[in-house]
Amino acid sequence: MKEYDVIFPNLGIKIESLSPVAFRLFGLEVYWYGIIITLGIVAGYYLAYYRAPKMEVKQETIYDFVLYGVVTAVIGARLYYVVFAWDNYKDDMIQILNFRNGGLAIYGAVIGAVLSLAVYSKVKKISFFKVADVAAPGLILGQIIGRWGNFINMEAFGGPSDGLLAMALHWDKVKYVPAGMEATLIDGVKYLQVQPTFLYESLWNLMILIILILWTPKRKFAGEILCLYLLGYGLGRVWIEGLRTDQLLLPHSGLPVSQVLAAILIVFSAVWWLFMNIRAAKKKKIS
Repeated sequence: MKEYDVIFPNLGIKIESLSPVAFRLFGLEVYWYGIIITLGIVAGYYLAYYRAPKMEVKQETIYDFVLYGVVTAVIGARLYYVVFAWDNYKDDMIQILNFRNGGLAIYGAVIGAVLSLAVYSKVKKISFFKVADVAAPGLILGQIIGRWGNFINMEAFGGPSDGLLAMALHWDKVKYVPAGMEATLIDGVKYLQVQPTFLYESLWNLMILIILILWTPKRKFAGEILCLYLLGYGLGRVWIEGLRTDQLLLPHSGLPVSQVLAAILIVFSAVWWLFMNIRAAKKKKIS
């Protein structure tokens, strides 16, 4: 009987082989995860570069910021992950520098990029919020693409599922099997059948991207696109993080750190958006 690495049983999709290694170059393994993350960064950059003139931001500003922002975003993403998964690294700290098998957290990347933009805009004396509005759709586009790196690595999945989008991973190819989860037999082969949370988030982010692009001509204040990004992504992350089986937890609490942070950002961005729109309405009424 033929075996497959990944099956979407209710969609009739079967993938025979799914290797995290894309190719070997001079004896060095090049991983799909890194390639996909790079594609996400490049796509996000070009979207921001294209949007910049229409939003009265110089394209050179986007180019310069990305040079710094990518570095700080990657560092932030890795530090965030390592801090909240410290038990995985404390006995072999050299693995902190090993990015090839995953281990990047998007909220860490966002924090790193925002801090970088804050410093950059201060030094260059430009509007932080205008640049952030240009960059936000590019960031979410990068996330849409980047989540497929989790698919290749067979990670960042949810609990058991028999829904339409259920994904079955070959039992012997999965990096880890969450406690309490049992094998599903498909044609006599053991699989781990789960919710494809990477796909949920990728599709959710696609919806957010469309909203951000359509809302751009309607924005009433500088920073509104960033605000809607934080609100929209936060809403999706609160939901999706609750489904995942590989949550990073706040120490001594058992709470998923990204779910807590997403909830905080939802409240912050919602209050910010309401306040700024009420203020804009009052100004319009006075005038």
